[in-house]
Amino acid sequence: MALAAFLPRALAQTSLPDLGGAGETTISPQVERRIGESIMREIRRDGAYIDDAEVSDYLGNVGARLTQETAGARHDFEFFAVRDPSFNAFALPGGFIGVHTGLISAAESESEVAAVLAHEVAHVTQRHIARMLGQQQQMQLPVLAALAAAILLGRSRPDLASGAVAAASGAAVQTQLSYSRDYEREADRIGFQALEASGFDVHSMGTFFEKMQRGTRLADDGTFPGYLRTHPVTTERIADAQNRAGGLPYKQHLDSAEFQLVRAKLRAESGDARDAVEYFQGSVRDRRYASESAARYGLASALLRARRAKEAQAELVRARAAGAAGPMVEGLAARVRLGLGDRAGAATLLGEAHAKFPHSRPLLYAHAETLQDAGRNQQAQTLLSDSLRLHPRDTRLHQLQARNYAALGKRLLQHQSQAEVYVLQGSLPAAIEQLQLARTAGDGDFYQLSVVDARLKELRAQHAEEMREAKR
Repeated sequence: MALAAFLPRALAQTSLPDLGGAGETTISPQVERRIGESIMREIRRDGAYIDDAEVSDYLGNVGARLTQETAGARHDFEFFAVRDPSFNAFALPGGFIGVHTGLISAAESESEVAAVLAHEVAHVTQRHIARMLGQQQQMQLPVLAALAAAILLGRSRPDLASGAVAAASGAAVQTQLSYSRDYEREADRIGFQALEASGFDVHSMGTFFEKMQRGTRLADDGTFPGYLRTHPVTTERIADAQNRAGGLPYKQHLDSAEFQLVRAKLRAESGDARDAVEYFQGSVRDRRYASESAARYGLASALLRARRAKEAQAELVRARAAGAAGPMVEGLAARVRLGLGDRAGAATLLGEAHAKFPHSRPLLYAHAETLQDAGRNQQAQTLLSDSLRLHPRDTRLHQLQARNYAALGKRLLQHQSQAEVYVLQGSLPAAIEQLQLARTAGDGDFYQLSVVDARLKELRAQHAEEMREAKR
């Protein structure tokens, strides 16, 4: 199901917090975050959501460079990818930013991706969504949620978002979306400043706006009202971006190797596996690529997906010879070993790779998972415990730890770890339920039960406070 199709329904049915009285002009950052978390819970359940640590890590690294240079970037940002061919990205309340795979594929440089991310980051830091929702507090919550869905995603699939728009009066929607165009200009301006300060090519913003405009025209059959395009790429916006860049000296930005590898990986994992193999075989044969090493990486990925592990291994050797290197290449090498049935070899390779690239979270996750799959759960537990001391708010690490405790038969600790997953995802009732299960697991000692009781008391108090806020 397309992302824009399920969000209007999901938003209308999700129990979101009350947004306050009509006298307020914006919602609080805490409520804004909870709205974003509730939407993300629905997004993660959809098949379009790409749960890939390497892709998310890459987008997060680009986003981190931009947020470091953006005034007011105090949010806990999360960047993720959505499998959709359209040229789109969107910002959810609270700092969640989604990027369509079509946009990544269409970008010819890393700076073009960064330009779009910078724009979306500015929407978050300037609290545009919170301010737009705050203007509509007189509406019933389901109508407001439907309007939020239209604001966020109506541009990419306006035909599917029409059901959400129908929930609100046409006049209200038109007023709200017209108001957002001022925010578009502000997001362009602030995003441009972050793009420049981060060292990316500032000319890329105008270049990609033109590309998006052409793509919108090709996809638009003219049957849907123009005011429902929530990120309208107008000639004025393109000209503004070009004028800003024209007044600055040219600064070349070299694309990272990960940019090309991520694009190759997404292409290798989309559509039919055989078609993906043929695509990369043609690219390598005819030399139709921006990076030979990335093209061969993509071919190796596609061959592995097609269950041709021996050929994938041979192609990976050629990719390395062409210059492919780094955490993503080591991750693929480990997956090839697994494809060949060599679990022990994959675990060893990942251990060596993680030691070489200690800051790579994807390698850390893969190493822990491979140890678990090989039945080496005690070794995996040591790795996870050490890693969580360094990264206590890493949701995936807590998920892996819960899985590991389950394999070890430690039920109290399993439920305790799963509770922290739900806390980080903003689902306190689910976290409280897990801690209640931990208390009755029957395998904890006095100290462990005391820790669970203290955390349960803390979360119940936090949940009660949130409920009081929602009723104000």
